[in-house]
Amino acid sequence: MSSSTAGTAGKSEPLSWSRTVERELVHRTSVAEVLLTDVRRTDTPHVFAAAASWPRAHATFPRDGAPRHSPLILVETLRQLGLYIPLRFYAVPAACHAVITDLYFRLAPGNEPPARAGATEVTCRARVSALRRDPDHRVTGLRLDATFTVCGLAFGQGGGGVRFLSDAQYRALRGRSARVGMVTPAPEAAYRPPAAELSVNHPQDAVLAVAGGRLLLSPADPLHPFLFDHPTDHVPGMALLEAARQAASYGSRGTLGRPRAGRMKAVRFTELAPPARVLCTQYDSTCVFRVTQGDTRTAYGTLSYS
Repeated sequence: MSSSTAGTAGKSEPLSWSRTVERELVHRTSVAEVLLTDVRRTDTPHVFAAAASWPRAHATFPRDGAPRHSPLILVETLRQLGLYIPLRFYAVPAACHAVITDLYFRLAPGNEPPARAGATEVTCRARVSALRRDPDHRVTGLRLDATFTVCGLAFGQGGGGVRFLSDAQYRALRGRSARVGMVTPAPEAAYRPPAAELSVNHPQDAVLAVAGGRLLLSPADPLHPFLFDHPTDHVPGMALLEAARQAASYGSRGTLGRPRAGRMKAVRFTELAPPARVLCTQYDSTCVFRVTQGDTRTAYGTLSYS
């Protein structure tokens, strides 16, 4: 299957959904978790057309009974675009460490494509801006904003910022904290809420536990195939966003499970230990969340549900 888009050299070339892009260029270990299938330049500078294949059912993403894809699939597609485009088109070395500084997403509920049998072929139009370069003109950061469409109808948007650090820069920034491992589990006395209260499909998808009246980031599966599919020295941004989503669901007794829009900003790395605390407060149809370790705020944002 293909769809015509503006390609390189000023001619129309079809996007392809036949195979995935290289998993290494989207920082995935499992090919099954690669959503992008094709990315091409357009005739407009710093604008790219991309194809993504969204599975009808994903073991991780919650299903609320409606034939809709999870918003987290859109965010994961955005994350993969933010890695693939700089590595493929801006000569960012594959050995660099990509650090996401912030992200946002929003959906147009009336335009969302149904999750049909097989997979949904999504077209993305991504624009790169705010390019940052070092004295040697190497790209050290950028912003990316993307629009998501199916059959020409736009149904979602998202964007964010990313920095690129050399191995030496990353080690200097992280210091002794740069130790690859797994998220420290919550205390033995911690309570794991039922899957329905967290709006997850399976108990192993839970990333929160309750201890001493506090919500702690404590994945039931520290080797979760989506959230932790490759070694890391900090809690990944997607795990933080999912923790916030689960916190909103838990605080609303399972009624707020599928956000329509969201924003998150990471101000510090969330370390693997001690277990981070996730706080979420509901204001009508908006939940404000923050992630803390000790007295330090590491990330914060909002999730909207109408």
